[in-house]
Amino acid sequence: MGYVVRLKNWGTLRSPVAYLFVLPALLIFLVFSIGPTVYTFALSLFKWNKFNPALSKFIGLENYQTLFTGQGTPSFWSTLGVSFYFVAGMVIGGTAIGLALALLLARGGRALASARTMVFLPHVTPIVATSLVWVWIFNPQFGLANLVVHATGHKNIDWLGDSNWAMPAVLIYSLWHELGFVTIVFLGGLTTISTELSEAAKLDGANGWQEFWHVTFPQLRPVVTLVLLIESVGSLQAFTQFFVLTRGGPGYTTSTLGFQLYQQAFVFSNTGYAAALAVVLFLVTAALSILQLRLQGGDGAPSRSHSRPATRPLRKANP
Repeated sequence: MGYVVRLKNWGTLRSPVAYLFVLPALLIFLVFSIGPTVYTFALSLFKWNKFNPALSKFIGLENYQTLFTGQGTPSFWSTLGVSFYFVAGMVIGGTAIGLALALLLARGGRALASARTMVFLPHVTPIVATSLVWVWIFNPQFGLANLVVHATGHKNIDWLGDSNWAMPAVLIYSLWHELGFVTIVFLGGLTTISTELSEAAKLDGANGWQEFWHVTFPQLRPVVTLVLLIESVGSLQAFTQFFVLTRGGPGYTTSTLGFQLYQQAFVFSNTGYAAALAVVLFLVTAALSILQLRLQGGDGAPSRSHSRPATRPLRKANP
C-alpha cells in the first residue's frame, strides 16, 4: 500500500543524511567552478611570471587600474565597445530572425517539418570547422559572398580585411551558426501558447500583427528573456570565430574581451592583466544572469505579470 505525504514545510525535512547526497556535486562545483574563479582573482593581483612563478610580484589592484584607465593596447574601453557591438548584433538579429523563423515553421505544418532539422543543423557543427569554410566564403577574389555582391551590381568587398566589414562578416557567420538554436527554443515556446486566446482575438477582429503583439508575444516573454540571456552571455564569451576568421583584426576592430583575454595570456604572457580581464568578464556575465532571474520572478519561473497576455487592446479592433 502506498502512502501520500503532504509536505507543508520543507524546512522540517532538513537532515544531515540529505547533505551527504548533495556533497559530491557540491565538491565538484567548488573544485571546478569556485576554485578557478578565486585563483583567477588572485592572479589578477600579481605581475605573474608564468615561466618562474617564484619571481611573480604582488601589485595589488594595479592591473585593474591599467584596465579601467585605458592604458592597455588596445584599451579596455575600446575592447568593451567592440564586445557590446557584437552582443547587440547577436541579441537583436538573432532574436528577431529566430522568432520570425519559428513563427514561419510553426504555422507551416508538415510541409516545413523537415526544414526544422535543416535550420538547426549549423548549430551542431564545430565552430572551428565551419569558420574555416566561411573564410573561403568571404574570400575577396572568388568567395561565394562576393559572387552574391557582384550579382547585385556592386564591387567586391574585402570582408575580413576591411575594418568596416570585418565585424559584420563575423556577425553573419555567428548568426548563421546560432540561429538554429534560437529558432528551436522559440518553437518550443510556441507550443505552450494558448490557441484559444488566438482564436478569440481573431473573432474580436484582430489582424495578424495585433494577434501576435497582444496575444502571442506576451506569452513568449519568458522565452524571449531566456534567449536574450543566452545570446548575451554566449556573445560576450565568443572567441573561436574571431580567432579563425579575423585574428582580432584588421587593427583591433574585432578584438573582443574574449579574444583580448587570449592575446594577453598566451601571446603577450601578461597573465595578471589577462586574469583581471577574466574577472571583469565574469562579473558582467554574472550581472546578466542576475538580471534574467529578476525579470523571470527571482526563482527562475516566469512571473505572473509576464505570463498573462494583454488582450484588452484587442477590443479596439471592433468597428
